Amino acid sequence: MAPTFDNESSLFNFVVRDGNGVKGIVDSGISKVPQAYIQPHADQIDKKSASKCEIPPIDLSKLDGPDHDEVVNQIVRASETLGFFQVVNHGVPVQLLDSLKQTAHNFFSLPAERKAVYRKEVSPSPLVKYGTSFVPEKERALEWKDYISMAYTNDDEALQQWPIECRDVALQFLKTSHEMVRNLLEALLGNLGEELDDSKIDAFIGKKMVNMNFYPTCPNPELTVGVGRHSDMGTLTILLQDGIGGLYVKVPEDVDMEKKGEWVEIPPIPGALVINVGDMLQIWSNGRYKSAEHRVRTTSTKSRVSIPIFTSPLPTQKVAPLPQVVKKDGVARYREFVFSNYMNSFFGNAHDGKKSLEFAQINSN
Repeated sequence: MAPTFDNESSLFNFVVRDGNGVKGIVDSGISKVPQAYIQPHADQIDKKSASKCEIPPIDLSKLDGPDHDEVVNQIVRASETLGFFQVVNHGVPVQLLDSLKQTAHNFFSLPAERKAVYRKEVSPSPLVKYGTSFVPEKERALEWKDYISMAYTNDDEALQQWPIECRDVALQFLKTSHEMVRNLLEALLGNLGEELDDSKIDAFIGKKMVNMNFYPTCPNPELTVGVGRHSDMGTLTILLQDGIGGLYVKVPEDVDMEKKGEWVEIPPIPGALVINVGDMLQIWSNGRYKSAEHRVRTTSTKSRVSIPIFTSPLPTQKVAPLPQVVKKDGVARYREFVFSNYMNSFFGNAHDGKKSLEFAQINSN
């Protein structure tokens, strides 16, 4: 018998507590979106009014040649304006990208009970979490997304504890992208007068996590969101999106760009990876780099997957604007804090644009 979603607690139990996720609702044969998923009108995404971001991808292979400085400038410029850019010739094999997308579809096609063993409350590993939405307990409207999250400590623990269905390709993605992440970070920190050596790298990207996100087909995509408005809390996010699209970024109001304050779609480019600046990079740069506010639309035609790698400082790391940047700017715009406290604040609240940064902001009257 198909489950009934006539009241919010039965829906919540089915989706969240029992681990069926949004996919379970869709598989039950619904013809319209349950009330709990209908976003306030202001948060609904009007696909027709959004334009596409026409910025060409950055060719990272040119970092090794005479165009090195020009490529660094492109990376810096993108990080100072939109906070989002796409890269090609990034060193991650295209066959692996295809394999990651297929693996994500395969994992979310598993029976609910096979995925539900990784729910936070019962997961056999503190490194692995299967869930739905973002913070379901705190959200006014739920997000149309299921995910599996795999935290990285070392190769052995990943191979022992990550789900067998996706561990190999997820670990390969993490390892083959490391040099690219380091190159991007070297370019961005070098522009701020900070040299990146092996002794410092963990302070910036010592914590890494691979997620697989699944956005099932939705009968009323215009009423829902796959992910609500937010910026990422870490340093840099590396995202593989599939060919369906639906990722939207808000052009900041305080940058020299067209379409200020508007949402633009980041169109899928075959073989490319999407890079976005996180909150920590905005803080280290004292606001020079912009952590990108973004969100994800759902679709009625095909299920969509995306696979992000989140890089961030170690939880014990102290974070503050870099002293040389503060000296140049004459003022610190953010206070010092321990990253684990920022994480607790970030995961303790529903998505709400760039409100997460208020935790560290120094208000200047």
